[in-house]
Amino acid sequence: MTDLTPAESKNLDRYGSPELEWSRARAALAGEPTPEITYFLGTARPDGTPHAAGVGAQWLDGDFYFTSSPAARKARDLAVNPVCTISVRLPGIDMVLDGSAARVTEPDVIERVAAGYREGGWPAEVQGDALTAPYNAPSAGAPPWQVYRFTFHTAIGVATEEPYGATRWRFDR
Repeated sequence: MTDLTPAESKNLDRYGSPELEWSRARAALAGEPTPEITYFLGTARPDGTPHAAGVGAQWLDGDFYFTSSPAARKARDLAVNPVCTISVRLPGIDMVLDGSAARVTEPDVIERVAAGYREGGWPAEVQGDALTAPYNAPSAGAPPWQVYRFTFHTAIGVATEEPYGATRWRFDR
């Protein structure tokens, strides 16, 4: 796993809690996915209005990966404007990550992403430069599903259990 190191951090807690350690947030981000964890991708439509969609994201080498049908709103939004967010409630910490997403076409990366999904219980297989499977989320549309890499430059964490706190981390990526 790529070990990200923040270039800058800022304590956002107004109640006197200490700054959260990035290692705590990173461990939560890289933790085992469970059915209770849902990642939400936030994009902007071409007219600037927001769009949010649940995605099955997975952490790999310091970035998140997710899939989309090319016809889905999120894929169409990202084709025009790759700037986006991922928000997630993880055990002990809520996270919002700001960055951008780009379609992945490298065969070795697509295979690693497919393998990660298979380990998590979704029987994804590589088909050309995308993934296919016998099923997906009801709103996913028909296969194949393209793979996207979300690279973040800013992360905000709010602890939901002790030790409490809120911190913003910025990364030079």
